[in-house]
This record gives sequence, structure tokens and C-alpha cells, in this order.
Amino acid sequence: MWKGLGVCAMLTIGGFALTGIPAIQQSGVSPLVFALLLGIFAGNLPWARKAGGLEQGLKFATRWLLRGGIVLFGFSITLGQILALGPGVVALDIMVMTTILVLGYQLGTRVLKLDAETALLTSAGSAICGAAAILATEATIRSRPAATSMAVATVVLFGSLAMFIYPALYSVLGWNESLYGIYIGATVHEVAQVVAAADAVGTDALANAVIVKLVRVMLLVPFLLIVGQWWLRRDKTPQPEQAGASRLTIPWFAFGFVAMVIVNSMITLPPTAHHSLVLAGQIALAMAMAALGYETRIDKLRSLGFKPFLLALILFVVLIGEGLLLTPLLLGL
Repeated sequence: MWKGLGVCAMLTIGGFALTGIPAIQQSGVSPLVFALLLGIFAGNLPWARKAGGLEQGLKFATRWLLRGGIVLFGFSITLGQILALGPGVVALDIMVMTTILVLGYQLGTRVLKLDAETALLTSAGSAICGAAAILATEATIRSRPAATSMAVATVVLFGSLAMFIYPALYSVLGWNESLYGIYIGATVHEVAQVVAAADAVGTDALANAVIVKLVRVMLLVPFLLIVGQWWLRRDKTPQPEQAGASRLTIPWFAFGFVAMVIVNSMITLPPTAHHSLVLAGQIALAMAMAALGYETRIDKLRSLGFKPFLLALILFVVLIGEGLLLTPLLLGL
């Protein structure tokens, strides 16, 4: 097992090192993304196909480190932050998330003819919180590494575009900073991308955007509980490859995530301890991404074609449009 974990650790160190480069740091791209990309690169090298003894460590990373990282992610949120903006924000996030999930899955599977895993993961990444949502969903339905990697790639692409498009839209719309921050938090993919887009607008926008985004992150828990049961029941005669999913109908790590949010809300930890726990969660998630990337083969990504990106593009446009309509409607201009 240690050999596989060692490979994941080296790839994770490389991912964090790349985000330390000033130009990359300003882009807001997460270390998780670079760990995934480095994993894909390393996993497709000729020697990687011959290397043995890695499977147990890779499996440990994609299961237990992934779940542990999501639990520790709860230290990034407090209940007070969520309650401060009122019920309108929760309603906005729920409506946006539900629309993207339902539209994305139906459009992906029925119109674009994507497999259910790719459609669901791509939709979850767009609707909730980017790569973290994709990883949590992957842990619940036990999807293929290629589908997970492709879904993360779409989040990176369109979330990166959002960091440039949203500040440009602000100057056109004429909204106040606070309201526009809510709009950014409700519709941009990743937490880091929300921070980058809102910071370009102003401090009031940034404060609201982060809180609204964290409400979306909290909605990951009920989503996982629902999707776990639905995934099991959608086919009354599951295929052998779906058997793993049936063993995880309730994502217990989601309750761990909620518990950490409550702890973070009720107990004030020393800054060093709090930072260490958040960093440990990021490292665990990055190692899981590295393992997923290592197990992904380029030929399997190619077989998915351009359709996942087309689905993500459509969802990106819907996010922009729906947010423009619902934000002033629910929260007032």
C-alpha cells in the first residue's frame, strides 16, 4: 500500500508546488486540479503500465483519503455564515442547484447520449462546488476514473472562464456590489474561482460571494443522501460494475462533514490548529485526485469525446442566465 500512497504523495507535492508559482497562484486554480493532471500524465507513461504494487495504495487514496478530505472540508464553513444572509440566499442556491442537476442529467443522458456517470458528475460539478462535489459524488456512486477526470476538466475550463466573464458583466449590469457578490457565489463553480471573480469586483462582493458559495457547499450533503438512494434504485437489476455503489447507499462521510461544520461553529480552535486541519483536508483531497488521475487512461478520455464539454458549456450558459433572472427576483435589486 505504501508504494501507491508514495506515488500519490509525490504527485500531490508537485501539485502544491505548481500553485506556488505566482502566475498560477493568481489564476485561482486549485492544487487538486494540478494533482489530477500530474496523475494523468504519470499514469500514462510507459513505465506506469508495468509498475506493480500500486493498486492497494491508490484504492486507499480514492476511498478513505477522499472521504476524510471531505469531512475536514467542513472546517471551512460555520453555521453563522450561512444564517447571516437569510432564507433568500438558501432558496436561490437550491433553485440554481436543482435546475442544473435535473437539466444536466436529462440533457446529458437523453439528448447527448452520455453515460449516466459522466452526465451526473458533470452536472454535480457545475451545480454545487466543482471538483469537491465531483469527488464526493464519485465516492457515492463509485464511478469510473475516466468519467471523474473528464467532469473535473469541464469544471476547470468553464470555472476559469467565469473568473474573466463575471467581472466584465458587472460593469455592464450596473448592480450594486453586494448583490453581484451573491450572484457570483450562486453560479460560479469552484470556491477558489468564486474568490477570484468576486475579488475583481470588490470587497463587498467578495464577502457575500464566499458565504453564498459555502451555502452551496452545504447543499452537497442532502444531494449525496438523495443521489445515493436514487442511484441504487434507478436500475432494479444492477449490473456487476454497479455493485460497489449499492454498498454505499448512505454516504456516511457526509454526516462527518456536517459534524465538522457544527464543531467549527461552536468551538474556536487556535488559528494554527484550524489552518492545519483545513490544509490536511486539502492534502487528502489532492492525493485522492492524484490517484484518480493515475488510474485514468488517455484512450478512455478520448472515448468520451467532446460531448461532456458541450454539456458543461450549456450548463455554464444556464448558470449565467438563471442567476441573472433569480438573484434580483429573490433578493431585490
